[in-house]
Amino acid sequence: MACNSCKENWFWKKIGRCQRCMDQLTSLSVVCWVIWYFFFRDTPKSIGSIALLFAGFAFNALLFLHLWMKFVILPWRKRQKREHHDPHQ
Repeated sequence: MACNSCKENWFWKKIGRCQRCMDQLTSLSVVCWVIWYFFFRDTPKSIGSIALLFAGFAFNALLFLHLWMKFVILPWRKRQKREHHDPHQ
């Protein structure tokens, strides 16, 4: 990846900070589920179908983790720092 967040070595410093990663995960997830729906939904026990199901769920789980960090955890941490260092309290 080309962004500064993705050049970090530690996983938790990357997650939720890179819009490019989230865009790629969204695209991969949509493509994976569309392919599964049109080509493999009639044969759910085939190897290709199972592989796409695992990949789709993995992409969705990682995307959810990115979005959770971006919209819940990181703003919460920012508010906590602001409240902790606020001189007016």
